[in-house]
Amino acid sequence: MARGKSRRPAAKAKKTKTKAKKAVKFAKPIELYYWPTPNGFKISIMLEECGLPYVLKPVNISKGEQFDPDFLKISPNNRMPAIIDPQGPGGRPISIFESGAILQYLGRKTEKFYPADERARVEVDQWLFWQMGGVGPMAGQVHHFRNYAVETLTYAINRYINEVNRLYGVMNKRLAGHEYLAGPYSIADMACYPWVVPWERQGQNIADFPHLKRWFEAIKARPAVIKAYEWTPKINPGAGGIRTAEERAILFGQTAQSVSAMAEKEKQPAR
Repeated sequence: MARGKSRRPAAKAKKTKTKAKKAVKFAKPIELYYWPTPNGFKISIMLEECGLPYVLKPVNISKGEQFDPDFLKISPNNRMPAIIDPQGPGGRPISIFESGAILQYLGRKTEKFYPADERARVEVDQWLFWQMGGVGPMAGQVHHFRNYAVETLTYAINRYINEVNRLYGVMNKRLAGHEYLAGPYSIADMACYPWVVPWERQGQNIADFPHLKRWFEAIKARPAVIKAYEWTPKINPGAGGIRTAEERAILFGQTAQSVSAMAEKEKQPAR
């Protein structure tokens, strides 16, 4: 009797495990609207870390593909990344824009890298939003004024280099007492890491921040991160700076009026 009872649960567990494998195998892939930029890398890293099936939908921002009317339907801000999850809440498709919102959604969906415990979740959230409101915008301004501005504005360059330096110092101090920003590895780290990758272009020396460097090298070596970055040469071979005046206008010269005009142009049938 005792032996018979022990076999049945084992068989049941095996059956459940098989069903789980089939569910993963036949899951519809998430569509990732993406270009290899720091914000794009955040999501490809998370998808790779979670082992979720996904397909890339490149959005070439230099060509203005972010202003396509169909893309506008899922990303009202004309910015990538965005995702469509065919198996969203209740089994119905859902589209999400803004990288922070996508990371939180994927964390809740998979129950990975985003804790359910409220105190632990708040810890992750505050470092995630710190990146969204600080590291990303400030580093982005450094990149713009150092590498893309048509005129050299020393005040602007120094202003943003110094602010990024301060933010690196905040991370370095935090990481002196923590392995990762919010304790265990989380979406907060995935959000910050891609913005630290181009530290040299931001006028920084990562060696000045030993705890940040230790964190950076640990994340860089993760298999999922390595795989996420392998998309770059496949999607945007020969990636470099702005090559034409048209690209500059598309990336940096948009207003509400010009965006509307581009959207209307995209609607016109090809001749």
